[in-house]
Amino acid sequence: MNKLKIVFCGTPDFAVPTLEVLQEHPQVEILRVITMPDRPKGRGHIMTAPPVAQYAKDNSLPLFQTANINKEEALLEELKEADLFIVLAFAQFLGPRVLNLPRIGPFNIHTSLLPKYRGAAPIQYAILNGDKVTGVSIQKMVKEMDAGDVVYSHEVEILDGETSGELFSRLQVEAANGCEEFLKLVLSNKLNPIPQDPAGISFAPSLKKEDGHLKFAHYTLSELSNRIRAFNPWPGTYCYLGKKRLKIFSIKTSDLSLKPGVVHTDHNFLVVGCKDSSVRLDSVQLEGRKACSDIELLNGLKNKSAKIELN
Repeated sequence: MNKLKIVFCGTPDFAVPTLEVLQEHPQVEILRVITMPDRPKGRGHIMTAPPVAQYAKDNSLPLFQTANINKEEALLEELKEADLFIVLAFAQFLGPRVLNLPRIGPFNIHTSLLPKYRGAAPIQYAILNGDKVTGVSIQKMVKEMDAGDVVYSHEVEILDGETSGELFSRLQVEAANGCEEFLKLVLSNKLNPIPQDPAGISFAPSLKKEDGHLKFAHYTLSELSNRIRAFNPWPGTYCYLGKKRLKIFSIKTSDLSLKPGVVHTDHNFLVVGCKDSSVRLDSVQLEGRKACSDIELLNGLKNKSAKIELN
């Protein structure tokens, strides 16, 4: 049997284990690895290759870096030989011309149970909404984002207290496993595309820094907990103590009965009322200082008798 000629499109760390699966598969020939260009990184603004590009270089895989695959005429001519495109966290839109190139089709690995959470931030939205399960889907790409027929789906439990960063690490492995199962279906000619149910469609758009601003009076205890977990590590959660940003890493329930938005500091605990109860901000970091407990924060304030307001 001839090897499957595959083009892999991906950029961040998340995509590397899936590329590794393709590289090690005996019936796969990687025609091209396509990723974003190098970017300046760190305080020194040193030009740094994306993780997928670095993996391709380290393993002598045929690499092509571009900010817009749709404009690379010579590359697109070469890619007409492809049987499959596999796309994971590529950060580029593939136009109709590109989507029509591979013989079998272009397929995207997505970290939700489609049609739920189409978009850029499915992991965060699953935790934000208090879901108990999420998963990995592989869909045949069409012009509309994440709207193609599903050819593979695997459910994954969301663990109690799990952050987006922790779930990200587990789904990274599940995505690679899913790619391996998908290849089995392709090689055995058992692909069974299933159209997405329009009734189940929801969206997970890109997050912004300001999404992490916690307005305690607006959220229940459960909603606050979900937001803190969903936005860890990015964009993080915070409020303002005066004019300084106060990052909030974790909260605990409190027995105090406070009105929403009211702050209480007895026993050096920093407690604030939320929509349905009160919460202690037990792990925080004030702008310009190190991360600490609420006790350490309050002990370090210059005017300890002043009324504290969080907004």
